[in-house]
Amino acid sequence: MTTAVPQAAAPARFRHLLTAEWIKLWSLRSTYWVLGAGALTVVGINANSAYSNADRLSRMPAEPSAPPPGMPEKPLMAFDALHTAFLDPAWQIFMVVACSVGAIAVFGEYTSGVIRTTLTAVPDRRAVILAKAAVVTGVMTVLGAVVACAGLLLTQFLLRDHGGVSLADPDALRAVAGSALLAPLCALVGMAIGALVRHAAGAIVGAILTLLLLPALFQGETYRWVAEIGNAMPLSAWEALTGNHWGGGRYPVTVAEAWVVYTAWAACALLVAVEAVRRRDV
Repeated sequence: MTTAVPQAAAPARFRHLLTAEWIKLWSLRSTYWVLGAGALTVVGINANSAYSNADRLSRMPAEPSAPPPGMPEKPLMAFDALHTAFLDPAWQIFMVVACSVGAIAVFGEYTSGVIRTTLTAVPDRRAVILAKAAVVTGVMTVLGAVVACAGLLLTQFLLRDHGGVSLADPDALRAVAGSALLAPLCALVGMAIGALVRHAAGAIVGAILTLLLLPALFQGETYRWVAEIGNAMPLSAWEALTGNHWGGGRYPVTVAEAWVVYTAWAACALLVAVEAVRRRDV
């Protein structure tokens, strides 16, 4: 009588890991609330700005009246219709939201203890993190594109009588692409922070420090090296892609440099996340 020898389970394929990470991401209620609230906040702030500007412009006279004798002529305020769809405060909030989603995807399993089961089933930690990164990047890219397009279309509809731009405009397309890809970039940065900190509050603080406060420390133009460090931040790159760098300063960020910054930050963040999970104990 022969005894059947149990066969080892076949190793999980990468598509199975993608499916598992997709289920994990959407099994959290916080995912829906954070993404939904973040998207509505961005679109709402931009739409409110567009409505306010449209109302202000509609009340202005068609042609400026001549100033009284002896009084200097007041210069007209510059108005950029495209800028209303990509306001700094709104998209800075979205950066923190995207970073939080990426961090939750990593430290959430450590907090609940599910990471032990995950790594027992799939000992290849690199594959696990790469699967997480692929799912989070895909979701945030789609969300970023939806928010950028919705914000642009809504704001320009409100400004249709005051120089609104269309989605076919090259500057508008670049701004939409830059804003859409800002979301997955920040999510990958969040994954790196989550892998290092493994704490909810710490990850949020780390996101604000890295993405918002750190660039503010390098805004001076007295020294070129200070300005260049500031130009290497994701926020500066996004501002260059959306045209939010008013005047550009002495050391402006070019469009090509902005895309390089995006690529470098995404690659470095992914590398940090992979190595942090691979080298540290559960």
